[in-house]
Parts: sequence; C-alpha cells; structure tokens
Amino acid sequence: TDEAHRTQYGFKAKLDRTTGKTKYGLAKYMRDSLPNAIYLGMTGTPISQEDKDTQAVFGSYVDVYDMIAAQSDEAVVPVHYESRIIELEFNEAEKQALMDEFMEITEDEDTDSQNRTVSNLTRLEALAMADGRLERQAKDLVGHWELRKESLPGKAMIVAISREAAVRLFDEITALRPEWQSDDLTQGRIKVVMTGNKASDPPHFQPHQTDKADRKLLEKRFKDENDELELVIVRDMWLTGFDAPPVHTLYVDKPMKGHGLMQAIARTNRIWKDKPGGLVVDYIGIGEELKNAIRQYTQASGTTKSPVDVSGEALKILLDTLDVIRKEFFHGFDYSGHKDPQQALALLGPAMEHITKLNPEADERGRNKGVKEYLDQVTKLTKAQALAGTHAEAIAVRDEIAFFQAVRVSLIKLTRAGTRESRIEKQAALRQLVAKGVLVEGVQDLYRTLGLEKPDISVLDESFLQQISEMPTKNLAAELLQRLIEDEVKARSRKNVVQAKEFTKKLEEAINKYRNRALTTVQVIEELIQLAKEINEAKPPEGLTDEEFAFYQALVQNESAVRELGHPTLRALAHELTDKLRKSATINWQTRKSARAEMIAMIKVLLARHRYPPDAQKEAVDRVV
Repeated sequence: TDEAHRTQYGFKAKLDRTTGKTKYGLAKYMRDSLPNAIYLGMTGTPISQEDKDTQAVFGSYVDVYDMIAAQSDEAVVPVHYESRIIELEFNEAEKQALMDEFMEITEDEDTDSQNRTVSNLTRLEALAMADGRLERQAKDLVGHWELRKESLPGKAMIVAISREAAVRLFDEITALRPEWQSDDLTQGRIKVVMTGNKASDPPHFQPHQTDKADRKLLEKRFKDENDELELVIVRDMWLTGFDAPPVHTLYVDKPMKGHGLMQAIARTNRIWKDKPGGLVVDYIGIGEELKNAIRQYTQASGTTKSPVDVSGEALKILLDTLDVIRKEFFHGFDYSGHKDPQQALALLGPAMEHITKLNPEADERGRNKGVKEYLDQVTKLTKAQALAGTHAEAIAVRDEIAFFQAVRVSLIKLTRAGTRESRIEKQAALRQLVAKGVLVEGVQDLYRTLGLEKPDISVLDESFLQQISEMPTKNLAAELLQRLIEDEVKARSRKNVVQAKEFTKKLEEAINKYRNRALTTVQVIEELIQLAKEINEAKPPEGLTDEEFAFYQALVQNESAVRELGHPTLRALAHELTDKLRKSATINWQTRKSARAEMIAMIKVLLARHRYPPDAQKEAVDRVV
C-alpha cells in the first residue's frame, strides 16, 4: 500500500445510527478478503494517533529513507525556515464595548449556546482574518516574493487557513499588484485553487470556481517554468502528492502539524535547475510544530541533523562568505563607490585586474587559481543569498553582493577560468544583478564597459588587438586575450582539426612561459597578439573553401604524399573529397556505423585512385574522418 498512513485503518466496529449496520474501515475489509497476503506499507509520513497508527497496522520499519538521507544523496534540496509572524494587537479601549455587545446578542441563549458562539467568534480563522491583518500580510508577502525572485526564479504556494481567507488574501494581493490578476484561466500570475459549490458559495467566491478540467489546466500552467502563473493560494489542495519542481517557497498561514506539515514542506524540496533549496515562510506560528514534526520523522534514522534549517544557517553562511570575499579578495581595494551604478561600472575593470593578480598560478586545467577561487566563493555567496536573501541582514548588503556578482560574471565572460561554467550558473549570476539596471547593462556589454569597441566580424582584427594591448589593466588584458584566442581556436577546430592542434600547442607554450615567469605580462600580451595575427592569416588560399583547406591540410601532413603527388594534385583531391563527403553525409552519420563505414570506404577508394602513398593511407583516412 502506497501512502499507507492514509487509508489502512478501521478495525473497530462503528454502528451506523441511520441503518443500524456495523461498519469497519478499509484495513479490516482488505484483511478479510486477502487473509494470506503479506502487507507492506510505504509512506513518507507514518502517523501515530489514538485511532490511527501506521506501525501498529504494518509492523516495525523494514527500511527508513528520510529527508536527511535524500538530501545527502542530492535527490532533494534542503529546506529552510523563516518566521514572519503577523502579530495581532487587541484594542483594549473597545474591549468592554465588545463584551457588552456580545452579552446583549446572546442574552436569550443558554450557556452551551453562548460557549459555542464564543468559540466561533474566537476561532483562529477569525483571528487570522482580523481587521488589517490580511492587508499587512499581503503587503509583506508581495515585498518578500519580489525580493525572492531577484535571487531565484521559480514559483510559490500560499497556504490559507480557509477558503474565505484564501479569497480575501487574493483580493488584498491583487489590490497591491492589479497587473498580476486575470479573469482568464490561461492568464494571470496569481490564482486561488480550491473546491467550490456554485449553488451555495457566496458571490465573492464565484470568480474562483473551478471544475476538475479547470484545475488540470492550472496545474499544467503552474508546473510549466515558462508560464507566468507563479503564485497559487490553496487551503488543502496540492499540499500532498503534488510535485511542481519550480516551487521553491511555501507561505504558511494555516495551523499545521505532524504528517500534514511534512507533506506540505516537501512541495519545496524538488530538484530543479540551479535551485539551492526550498523556503518555508511562517506567518502564523508553526515553528514549534515544525520542530516536533522533524523530530518525529527523523528519529528512525538515528541522526541529530535536521532536514529543515530552522536556525538560520544559510544566513550565517552568507555573512561568513561575504567576510571571506572582503578580506581575502578585496583587501586593499577600495570599492566603496559600488552603490552608485556609474561608479560600479567604472570599478569593474580595476576590480577584475585586482582579482587576476592575486594568485596568477595555473591550476591543473590552466586556469588562473585566484580567479577560480573567487568564482567559487561568489557562487557559494549567490546560493546562500537565494536561501536567505530576504533577511534584514542580507538585504542590508545586497548592493555589495551585486557588485561581487557583477565582477564574477565579468570574469566568466572574459577569462579562461570561466570557460567551464555552466549556462545555468551564468544565468543565475546575471539574475542577481537586477538591483542595478545600469550595472546589468554594463556586465552584458563588457567590451564597451572596458572601453573596447567590439568589432562586428572578428574579435581578433588588427584594431581590436591594438586596443587590448593599450589597456591599462594588463593582467586582465592577458586573460582576455587567452580567452579570445582559445575561443577562436575552438571555433576553428570544428572545421580544421590539424590547424587547431597547431595553434593550441602555440597558445599553451606561451601561457606556460607566462605562468612560469619566463615572460612578463607585457611580453605575453605581445606574444598572444602575434599568435592572434597568425590565426587571422591562416586562411584558405585562393581557390579553396574552409572545408577543402581543412582536408588539404590533413592530406599534406605526409611528406611523401607531397613529394610524389605535388600540391596541385592534393588540392584537386581535397576538392573532390569535400564534394563526395558532403554528398554522402546522411542524417546522424556521426553516430551511425553503417554510414561511417561507407564514407571511410569511399575515402580509401578515392585516395587509392589518386595514388596516395599506401604507407600513409591509414593515417590520412583517420585525419580526414
């Protein structure tokens, strides 16, 4: 039985007062029907209550795989907790008037009726919807969510205490952000998802009435990372058995505990892109219940570690990492003008120069160690900000973090150290810079920011190389040249393997001499510029296309072939080879053995027909392929 905590109960008899029949639960009927079966229960949240106890029904645990184990395996992301309780204040001045009014209304009722009325009027639901509370909550939630989205794209769920509270909170939020709302199910950034009854529900519920098909449509929209629907307000729906990986935030304004609470927070811990973790935002005071639930559902694993960060560990990591970056990477560098966008742009070049000089030694991949260490620390800072960026301490330093991230993005774009960064990491870093529109623009057009005119056709043209050689930030100029030449060689390698190998070797020799202090920064710039000019001049001779020249270079690697056949014959052979290979190339020929075999056979026949030296044929075929 999957989700075994739900239905496997009911061994005690219950008398139906209407029919007089005795009824049992599903567990009793299943065991009567299948007396010899072995019963195995699977659940993420076993329960232990007076009338419902999962272990009592199924026996002791066979195996436990809890949230902590799943986090260790990176099957789910960690969850963090943030308290933002909206406090209520009782109006003492009106206290007696309220009591008098209550007594007057209920003077004809007996004590039991009065107690029921008191209970109804003071229910937590009524308190949750007290005058002004939802308005304050909506204002806080909108600000919090907009701040969350600065550091992390994705979606959020809001859990309301009742359908009435859900509708009223929706009205308060859309009053603040009317552009988020739409009456069309296929549009709008916020929706209420709840059950309803058209016949009995009040008029203000009607705009939120949905049938099963409507909710399926909303579910599809909510799970689609590219759909604008990013906030849903629910009471019970979608809190269990509902997976939407882009969800990373759960706003809770409903009393929850035990298995229900653990099921709900699991909506935020699904793996998705660069999502570093989920966040539970508490508006009603579930902190103690959360701690109790965590104890209940991790005790079987015998660990003291918590699957939910309730102590603000992410904020500590953020502040500690920030301190490391300040002291280890920017010590002695004045970036105090970073809060002004124009000054921040002017600081980018000198800041990158400063980082590249810290530890220019190469790592095992030939990357500047100081730059790589800086990238790693800012990545750590960025992840911590995505988890704890809404805390007051984090908000106070967001401009400083944005500057460090701008430097990181710039180094990724301009140096070899960033060539292996993933596309997701680059997008995540750029997203962090929304606090300064001008700074984002500068980071996206780095050449202009550094005073360079990026040419339209090739980054390695003469005037551009001259501009680089005149850059005042020499270490950055050297890193930039390495990156540009490496990119150009990589682009050439897709068409001309022989040429790419030759230039790669020359680039590595120059960089190794520079790293070993055999060349100064100025000398390595000169050597790299000379290499760039060689690459520019290494173009096909007249009469040969890029592809024909690539095959020609593959064929002339063998000296005996040049001696015996001569250049005109080899040029003609390269031309015919290119033509025949282009015509014989079929879809997915790179992965289809039969297609590759036919092409290899054709190459061999062609080389033999042109009397290519047989001793060098195998090597020539390999190079051509």
